[in-house]
Amino acid sequence: MNKTIVCFGEIMLRLKSPGFERLLQSPLLEATYGGGEANVAVSLAYFGKRTAYVTALPDNALGDGALRELQKHGIDVSNCIRSCGRMGLYFLEGGSMQRASTVLYDREGSSIARACAQDFEWKAIFQNASWLHLTGITPAISQAAADSSLEAVKQAKKAGLKVSIDLNYRKKLWNYGKTAPEVMTELVAYADLLIANEEDIQKSLGMTSPVQVESGQLDIDSYKTLLTQVREKFPQLEWIAVSLRESFSADENNWSGLLSTKSTLYQSKKYELRDIVDRVGGGDAFSAGLIKSLIEKPEDPQAALDFALAASALKHTISGDFNLVTEAEVKSLLQGDSSGRVQR
Repeated sequence: MNKTIVCFGEIMLRLKSPGFERLLQSPLLEATYGGGEANVAVSLAYFGKRTAYVTALPDNALGDGALRELQKHGIDVSNCIRSCGRMGLYFLEGGSMQRASTVLYDREGSSIARACAQDFEWKAIFQNASWLHLTGITPAISQAAADSSLEAVKQAKKAGLKVSIDLNYRKKLWNYGKTAPEVMTELVAYADLLIANEEDIQKSLGMTSPVQVESGQLDIDSYKTLLTQVREKFPQLEWIAVSLRESFSADENNWSGLLSTKSTLYQSKKYELRDIVDRVGGGDAFSAGLIKSLIEKPEDPQAALDFALAASALKHTISGDFNLVTEAEVKSLLQGDSSGRVQR
């Protein structure tokens, strides 16, 4: 039976300046929807997985639009609640060359930030589900959202689900009185799959790292040391995935990854990403690829890592938060079809 993958978090209205313009350089903003956990849900749906998204939304036209957008991509939204609060927003200015992309959040007082843990019927939500995914973004926006996230992982484990957490450290969000390590350390204790980069691990879990990311070279031995620290603190983790991004400019990155099991460290090939269209959501595409593959073939971590990296590489070619690629397209890239020739 194709059981449901549940994603819990905040979907936001994304307002982006056109092309590579500065914010409000012209009086236009491109409006779409996005958010870490929603991005994962959409990508999994494109891979043919039964996916449900759980959130709280305002009972107005913006909330209606978010639900329609998710439903358009085949996602079950029947357990989304409508409540007081507002729609979370984020503004994006696309970077180019040596000018980095920038994000401005406007999500204080949003519906999910104000929702209580008891507002969600987790027992019903997790019926016929096999997996829960959340990130470190939602627990960063408010104490109530952190409480809801903790209750979600507790109830997921009680119901026998696997749990994945993408640490996704966002320094602009942790401002309600709790530090990221205070909250995330407790959450990660319930995880089976942890997804992060080196900064996420340091900032979210309070760990020191020997990792030094330098242009053109990554010291894998330093990552091994960091992963050992994580496993010592969280021995229940089945998998730890680390994304490796070498950023030379806003348009030019190298992209690879590691996947650690309790016995083996797997390493991916390196993708040279040039003329990047939109890197927002790249990590979420990586998470979705891992979840899909580890559900289908948990005995083949190397294949899971390879699929996740290829899916994420393709996301960098697509504007917007969502990774609108199919399993067949990811497999085509894995088989070496990267010429970009027109498919007729």
